[in-house]
Amino acid sequence: MQMIQQVSVFLENKSGRLAEVTAALAAANINIVALSIAETSDFGILRFICDQPAQAVDVLREAGFSVGETDVLAVQLPHRPGGLAEALDVIEPLNINIEYLYAFANPGQDAVVVMRVENGRNQQVGEALEQAGFGLLSPQQAYNL
Repeated sequence: MQMIQQVSVFLENKSGRLAEVTAALAAANINIVALSIAETSDFGILRFICDQPAQAVDVLREAGFSVGETDVLAVQLPHRPGGLAEALDVIEPLNINIEYLYAFANPGQDAVVVMRVENGRNQQVGEALEQAGFGLLSPQQAYNL
């Protein structure tokens, strides 16, 4: 099972910083396919999946941003009430904490949940989800959504 590469950018919480990131990515013809922003009063963390993660890291570092890469899982879930609960029921007995997750869905299609679990235990969680019948996106599938 291959992991999805998520790009994380640390941003000062001030007007225009997110626009600078997206402009730099657009200029390099990099497409964001999913994103999440967590913020405090002083800074935010932009987390995203894109079609060219390694190039995105290079472009953003060259533009002066503090950037990192993280392995995450992209799990396909039924887009209906209880779909996420069913996946979490598979993870719960493993006693593994989910550090964060974010999701997206298109009408008439499965939802996709991007998740990071503690201590690099993505492989264990991914295998349990696959055994329970949940699909995991490959990097190529995730980057080309």
